[in-house]
Amino acid sequence: METEQILIAGLELPGVDLEYNMDELASLVAANNMEVVDTLTQKLEKPNAGTYFGKGKVQELAEMATAHDVSTVVLSAEVTPSQLTNLEKETGLHLIDRTGLILEIFANRARSKEAKLQVELAKSQYQLARLRTSSSQRLDQQSAGGGYTNRGTGETKLELNRRTVRDKITRINRELKEMSTAADVQRKQRDARDIPSVALVGYTNTGKSTTMNGLVRMFGRSDEKQVFEKDMLFATLDTSVRKLTFADQKELILSDTVGFVSDLPHQLVKAFRSTLAEAAKADLLVQVIDISDPHYREMMETTEKTLSEIGVTDIPMIYAFNKADRAEIAYPTLDGKEITYSAKQLQSLELLTSLIKKQVFNNYVEATFLIPFAEGQVVDFLNGNANVKETTYTENGTVITAELKDKDYNRLERYVQTPKAK
Repeated sequence: METEQILIAGLELPGVDLEYNMDELASLVAANNMEVVDTLTQKLEKPNAGTYFGKGKVQELAEMATAHDVSTVVLSAEVTPSQLTNLEKETGLHLIDRTGLILEIFANRARSKEAKLQVELAKSQYQLARLRTSSSQRLDQQSAGGGYTNRGTGETKLELNRRTVRDKITRINRELKEMSTAADVQRKQRDARDIPSVALVGYTNTGKSTTMNGLVRMFGRSDEKQVFEKDMLFATLDTSVRKLTFADQKELILSDTVGFVSDLPHQLVKAFRSTLAEAAKADLLVQVIDISDPHYREMMETTEKTLSEIGVTDIPMIYAFNKADRAEIAYPTLDGKEITYSAKQLQSLELLTSLIKKQVFNNYVEATFLIPFAEGQVVDFLNGNANVKETTYTENGTVITAELKDKDYNRLERYVQTPKAK
C-alpha cells in the first residue's frame, strides 16, 4: 500500500503539552500508513471559534500544503464540525481531526465481527454529529409554509440521513448486546470453575501482546494460538483470552485488552466497553508500561483515566515496566508490586509469573491430610486439583501434604492431620 504524504497541525493551548501531543499524533499518522512531511503549530489562549487556527495560520497552512504538494492535513485534537467545514473551505484541503484519524485506524485494524461492529458504531456516532446541510441550501430550499410536508428537500434529506444513521446505531447496539451476553455466559462459566482472571492493560504498543505470547508459550496449551503482535499503535483491537496452567496445578485466565491512547474518542471508549469487560471483571490488572518511552508517566495517567472512564476501579494492580532492554536499565528487578522487565526475556517472564501468582493465589493454604485407603477419590482429587508436595503411605491410609484452595481445604478438613499453614 502506498504511503500518503500529509501535514500535521496543532494548537498549543494553556495546560497542553504540545510536543507530546504532536509526537503521539505522528505515531498515530504512521499507524495509518501516512507520512508527515511538515508540521504547523500555533500558540493561542483558546481555539478560534470559526476556523480553530487564527486567520494567518490558516493561510500559512494552505501555502505549506501547496509547497509540499499534499492535500491532507491531520489535526492534533478533535474539532467541531463547523471548524472542520470552515477549514476545508478556507484551505481547499481534506482535514482529518484526531478523533477521525483514530476511527480510521480502528476501522482498518478491526478483524473480528465484534471489533468491526464496535468501530462501525463509534464511526456512526461520530458522523451523526457531523451531518449538515449548508445554510445557503436551507435558505434556498425551505419553503414559507410550516409542517414536515412543506419543508425543503435539503432539510428532509438531512433528517432522512439522521434517521438512517440512528437506525444503524440501534441495529449495531442490538447485535453487540447479543455478543456481550454470550461473552458474559463464558465469563460466568469460568467463574463457576473458580479460576482467577488476570487482564493485561495499558497504553497501546507497550508490549502487552508480546508479554501474553511469552506467558502462553510457557504455560498455555501446546495448540494455543499466539496473539498478533507488531511494533505499532493499535496492532490488535480484539481482547484475547487464554488459560495458563502451572506445574503446581494452579490455573488462571489471562486476557490481553485493546490498548489506550490519550484523548481516546469517547465514542470508542463507549463502543469498546463490552470488549474491556474482561478488565472490569478481572481479579488482577497488570498495567504494562513502556519504560523506554520518555512520556511513560503521561501514558500511565492516560491508562488510569481510561480505566476509570469504563468503570474499572478498586481492582489490585501490578505495574509492569516493559522494554527495559531498550531503556538500558537493569532488569529483571522487583520492588513490591512493580517489576522492571523485558517481555522478550525468559527470566523476566518467570519473575512476572511469580509476582502474578503471589497476588492471585493468596487464598491457597498448605496442610497434611490422612486419607483412608477406601476413599481413593479424595487422593485423586488432590492429585488433580492441588499442588501435592509429598505423598507417603501408612497402615492407616495415604498421607498427603498439599497446597490447595481455601474452599477445598474446608471441604476436606475432616482428613486434616496437621493444621493448615500459609
